[in-house]
Amino acid sequence: MREPRKAPTMADVARVAGVSAMTVSRALKSTSSVNPDTRKAILEAAEAIGYVLDGTASSFRLQRSGFVAATIPSIDNANFAATVGALTEGLKAAGLEVLLGATNYDLAEEERLIEQFLRRRPEAIVVTGGSHTDRARRMLEQAAIPLVETWDLPAEPIGHVVGFSNAAAIRTMVDHFADAGYRDIAFIGGEAARDSRGHDRRQGFVEAMTARGLDAGRLIDAGPPPISVREGALAMRALIERGLGAQAVICVSDLAAFGALTECQRQGLAVPRDVAIGGFGAYEIAAYSVPTLTTIDARAAEIGAEAARLVTGLLDGRIERTERLRIEVPYRLLIGQSS
Repeated sequence: MREPRKAPTMADVARVAGVSAMTVSRALKSTSSVNPDTRKAILEAAEAIGYVLDGTASSFRLQRSGFVAATIPSIDNANFAATVGALTEGLKAAGLEVLLGATNYDLAEEERLIEQFLRRRPEAIVVTGGSHTDRARRMLEQAAIPLVETWDLPAEPIGHVVGFSNAAAIRTMVDHFADAGYRDIAFIGGEAARDSRGHDRRQGFVEAMTARGLDAGRLIDAGPPPISVREGALAMRALIERGLGAQAVICVSDLAAFGALTECQRQGLAVPRDVAIGGFGAYEIAAYSVPTLTTIDARAAEIGAEAARLVTGLLDGRIERTERLRIEVPYRLLIGQSS
């Protein structure tokens, strides 16, 4: 039986480069004082044998981990992916990496991830949303590192906030439909207990409909999040079969809206002539569906970029840690052919 291959060590690099291990150690530091030609030879030797510097020891010595922890509800969601992508790019310039965890819209799982992250001493932590278990809140409050809550404007923030009001965004959508003459409007969303942002969107729908004296009771539960195309189609079918007479339907996400759109087409209903549809998230599918979808652009990438700027500013001292900042990223209503 072949023995497993061992990873190259600093001693291996020293042997290939013909120098001492101490010289290799000095050469691999960013502030190296080693002769440039010698350093070049050492770096070439490290590259040739596939040596990767182990930063654990230096991290302990400098009391820095070099990473920022982040939680998102789902890795399959294009909006959260855009946020993480922009966050990663923004942190990269400061020499920081992202350690990512997906909660699957489960606050208990978020609590578990937060505990695991904090054991590894991240430089900062970025979480999605402002709803957490009591224990998760206590851990975050006592962590003594920069904390940013994103994709929300929580009434009782734990730390800094970068986000927008999900309720206000849907109120804007309701206003658009009502101003266009639609009165009988329904809302398709997921189980509110598992998705605080979805809950806020549903609440925004109810508030906006009630404020206009319209019936806010056409609420279709599409099941546990994440709500995707299938759930949107099934919810639209249920809405039609119940005979609720909706002239327009607002969905918790563009994926659900696309599912609702396809179900209308299966049922022989023309959009928007027979029923208008609105979504949320400005997904790529919204711009290329037929008809194109009316949606809300939450500026997902901008949320990530702002969070990165905030974290790096807090870590390098440009922003006082005693400040509690609330950065509101403005959403946009994008009117498509579906309304």
